[in-house]
Amino acid sequence: MAVPKKKTSKAKKNMRRAHDGLTVTGLATCDKCGAPRRPHRICLECGDYNGKQVLANTAE
Repeated sequence: MAVPKKKTSKAKKNMRRAHDGLTVTGLATCDKCGAPRRPHRICLECGDYNGKQVLANTAE
C-alpha cells in the first residue's frame, strides 16, 4: 500500500485546498416584475416561470 513518507504541512494542505471554495451563483431578474430570483427557478414575488403563471399570486 502507498503510504506518505512525510507529513503534509498545514501550508501544503491549505494550498491544495485553495480551489475547493464554493462560488456564489449569480442572480437573475424576473422578466415580469423585475425582482431578483435564482436562475431556472420560479419567481417568488409573482409566481412566474418562463413566461407562464405557475403559482397563484398571494398578493392579489
